[in-house]
Amino acid sequence: MISANEIALFALVVEAKSFNKAAKLADISPAALSKKISHLETELNVQLLNRTTRQLHITEVGELLYQHAKIINEKVKTAFTEVNNFSSGLTGTIKMTVPVISGELMLAEVVADFCQQHESLSVDMRLENEFVDLVKEGRDLAIRTGELTDSTLIARTLIESKWVVCCSPRYIEKYGKPETIEDLIKHNCFAYTYQSKGIHDWKFEQNNQKLSVRISGNFASDNPLALRKAILAGYGIAYVPKFSVYDDIKSGALVPILEDYKARSLGIYAVYPYTKHQSQKINLLIDHIKDAYQQRAERFK
Repeated sequence: MISANEIALFALVVEAKSFNKAAKLADISPAALSKKISHLETELNVQLLNRTTRQLHITEVGELLYQHAKIINEKVKTAFTEVNNFSSGLTGTIKMTVPVISGELMLAEVVADFCQQHESLSVDMRLENEFVDLVKEGRDLAIRTGELTDSTLIARTLIESKWVVCCSPRYIEKYGKPETIEDLIKHNCFAYTYQSKGIHDWKFEQNNQKLSVRISGNFASDNPLALRKAILAGYGIAYVPKFSVYDDIKSGALVPILEDYKARSLGIYAVYPYTKHQSQKINLLIDHIKDAYQQRAERFK
């Protein structure tokens, strides 16, 4: 059976015009090189080279093989270059999944900026609140918030995200401002259904004591931006990630309440499947996203 290595060595001999020189370039002995060329000739059933003690001449059929060998060698070099570039993060497509709110509020711009900086890279970003199986769905990377249950994935912390209870001044004017978490029972509290656990149980801390209150309301959504619009209109109270309403609180359109209580805080993570040789492009993108979160840290505190 003929190997690509034998063809490459044959081309090297032709170009060096000497077995000794070619053997030195290939870092093998002249005898081993001669044996490989002889095996190639035997397999092809042709004579590729005429050898004398002083001279080396390529035969007509040898010249034909050499022309093909040059093409093969170039293709092999190109393949190695592309593979090295791919693994070093210089080319290819990253498939990622992110929560809708993160994609809409920040990550679309951040990821587009990353692509601008790495023009041979592209990113396919899906906005979806479901925790999809990354391996099954062929996704390289996910941004996830809260408790991570899949121990087979590698997770890197991007930032801690503080939550806030808030409503509009119009709501307070009409229904009053809750002063304790027990007061929430009497109010129209909108549930955030992004995660399946504790949707109607709002958790706090006060004086190192963990507290919880069971809320009820006539509206729920898995997207804080939908909850934001509902509370901006004065219809209720929501407990949402602070970054989703940061600008509204700063402008006074929304009012944080129950600030004597420590609100919940959840980690935001970049998660990806384990591979023996982790692609550099994934690490490049994660670093870029983490830097973007840290630059906007005030929105999450």
